[in-house]
Amino acid sequence: MQIKITAKNTDLTDAIRGYVEKKFDALDKFFDGIIRADVIVGLESTHHNKGDVFFAECKLEVPGNDLFVKKEEPSLYKAIDKVQDHLREELKKYSEKNNTELKEEHNAIRENKEYNLDEEQD
Repeated sequence: MQIKITAKNTDLTDAIRGYVEKKFDALDKFFDGIIRADVIVGLESTHHNKGDVFFAECKLEVPGNDLFVKKEEPSLYKAIDKVQDHLREELKKYSEKNNTELKEEHNAIRENKEYNLDEEQD
């Protein structure tokens, strides 16, 4: 999987880059077909009354679909964790949905073959 990391209103340090790569590489365990991840991390704005608000967002490119998640937190690392957690759940749902569709397609093909075999035997 390709991971493209962009920083907005903050510096992209080696520590942040490494953390993002580690977290998003782990998503391959849940779905093997991820094509690309576009990750944007940064500071939402410098004008918040309650201090800094960091965000992390990710667009995952998977076959036939794109998954998008954005989270805001007081800590950049916590925002990255929440995005990864949410994407993990979305990938599980996506994977289950695709497996169900493949099984249904396979069963339909199998039923057609069995039906054709019955006709040939008569």
